[in-house]
Amino acid sequence: MNTVATLNAGPSSASPIAALLAADGYKQSHRMAYTPGTTAILINWTNRSNRFLPDATHAVHFGVQAFCQQYLNEAWAPFFAAHEDTVATEFEKVLLDYFGPNDIGSDHIRALHRKGYLPLVVRSLPEGTLAPIGIATVLIENTDAEFFWLPNYIETALSASIWHPTTVATISSLYRELVEEWGARTGGDADGIGFQAHDFSFRGQHSIDAAAASGAGHLLSFLGTDTMSALDWISRYYPGENGWVGASVPATEHSVMCLEGRAGELDTFQRILKVFPEGIVSTVADGFDFWGVLTNLLPQMKDQIMARDGKLVIRPDSGDPVDIITGEIIVKDQESRAMYEAEKAAGAYGPADLGAIEVLGDLFGYTVNERGYKELDSHIGLIYGDSITLERAKQIFERLEAKGWASTNVVLGIGSYTFAYLTRDVLGSAVKATWALVNGNPVDIQKDPKTGSGKKSAKGRLAVLRDETGELYMVEQATPAQEKQSEIRPVWIDGQFVAAQSFAEVRSTLEAERAARAERRARDLVQI
Repeated sequence: MNTVATLNAGPSSASPIAALLAADGYKQSHRMAYTPGTTAILINWTNRSNRFLPDATHAVHFGVQAFCQQYLNEAWAPFFAAHEDTVATEFEKVLLDYFGPNDIGSDHIRALHRKGYLPLVVRSLPEGTLAPIGIATVLIENTDAEFFWLPNYIETALSASIWHPTTVATISSLYRELVEEWGARTGGDADGIGFQAHDFSFRGQHSIDAAAASGAGHLLSFLGTDTMSALDWISRYYPGENGWVGASVPATEHSVMCLEGRAGELDTFQRILKVFPEGIVSTVADGFDFWGVLTNLLPQMKDQIMARDGKLVIRPDSGDPVDIITGEIIVKDQESRAMYEAEKAAGAYGPADLGAIEVLGDLFGYTVNERGYKELDSHIGLIYGDSITLERAKQIFERLEAKGWASTNVVLGIGSYTFAYLTRDVLGSAVKATWALVNGNPVDIQKDPKTGSGKKSAKGRLAVLRDETGELYMVEQATPAQEKQSEIRPVWIDGQFVAAQSFAEVRSTLEAERAARAERRARDLVQI
């Protein structure tokens, strides 16, 4: 086979066995290893731990609808469309190359092909639900006794498909809570909250598909994104009347700002202002000397900037983000703040001491809001999009407050360190079997390793109910009546959706869940 010629021949048709191979290798032998007489298996998906994300007492449930459409429907379509002999022959060849001589065979694959669909039922909490850590959010079982092996066979694809968007959605929800808390505390403009955390992670994601799914998770809590692939992903897998899904603004990168060198930097800035005479435009400003831009170039452009019908947003992109934004002089209390203001007025501090927020405020002016915090003039703004974490975001807001600035003066770009430097372990996400039917008898299954108590799994049929406060809790070894009342309900059965949500509905669910959780916490504080 000529590799170059094969690749140059053009797009190949979808592999009829690709979906079959979207599983860990050891899954191929499990069908033969199960107890004889097994006819049904129930598996669940649970985010079991927040050890690596302690602020996340709850996880945002997200991604199962996309999994059902992208994997259970789209990925398996070529398998069912191909001829049975083609599927079986290709599958057997892979098994031989992979395992060597084996007894796995392809009769079960032929039977599945003749079935014409995946005989499964997928049950799920409504997406957007804030599920307490340790609560099952997805249940899957077979609908045909012959295919008892199928629920656990698709475990790998299920896990690979939803752990990342769930984790990112959870992290972005924490950012949303943080910016709302500090916005309310410092009296900032609530209209800008939806854009205060902006997705800059695309280039550092593991793949284009990963960026799209992750970007959708972020957009459940915010509108700001540069990950445009998320928009198509959302329209494909969460269609409906979704309204305003995401947005960004014209912005420059270093190739633009550095093209004319240090000597041409002022001309470059002025050209950008002419090319974009109105609206918001963002310019990266650390190509050569960030503080020089703020103290030398911006004063030369002040009249042009103030005459625009819009905002010029300045973007530093190097250094410690906390210090760059708020300055290297730390103000801890009102007494030190008064001393700081006096020393600043006496010219004791340079721009790095003051931070970008103070330098821009001194140059362009500011107003004071009803809570007594300063807000930059509407013609100038500030965004930082490098090395931002939840902890650094909190530090930035704390320092801004200490210096008398509203938290909403700064937009934070969230990059791949936050959205891609993750694993399934961040939320301890896992799929486990909890129940089976063997020779007509129900069997509760539980993993309970003596060497790892944190990996103990749930047991039996499962139901998720709400207590008198509205909080979710899980019932193990649930009765049929409890299962009927469960918040986990069928969404996909035997190849067809029986329930679905638009992206707007998932967003609304999450917003309502955050509000309800805030009310519960407020009640708990009153009782204390």
